[in-house]
Amino acid sequence: MGVVMFYQLSHSGPEQTLRLLMGRALGQGWRVMIRSPDPAHLARLDERLWLEPEDDFIPHGHEGTAHDADQPVLLGAGPVVNGAQGLMLLDGAEASEEEARSLQRVWVIFDDQDKPLLEAARRYWKRITEAGIAAQYWAEDGNRWEKKAEKPAAP
Repeated sequence: MGVVMFYQLSHSGPEQTLRLLMGRALGQGWRVMIRSPDPAHLARLDERLWLEPEDDFIPHGHEGTAHDADQPVLLGAGPVVNGAQGLMLLDGAEASEEEARSLQRVWVIFDDQDKPLLEAARRYWKRITEAGIAAQYWAEDGNRWEKKAEKPAAP
């Protein structure tokens, strides 16, 4: 069982934070799923991952092809089908308790200026921690991340 890590953005954009976390995950040899219920956001992210930055291409695909299971990074709204160890949740997407337990890491990325997403993250924190899943809550403090809260997994 891994950890659900909440990232409250106040300075960085979701793509910047996502790229940082994804780089670390891929560096460990993990596969990653990026989940969002917003097809337009996934399309923008798909384009950015192809083009930016030129010297740091991230191989990825968009769900719904015959090669979903082969993608090191898969963008979509559905279940994890690429054998990912990590799941990034954007735009209020969630993972079930069973899914969160089966992964090494789940990252919940949200902007602190978006009140509905902030409230959704708080509800999700409560649900995950009450289910006994380990969780960490990180917030930006200037140009660095600071851990604001942590709940260990229940035995």
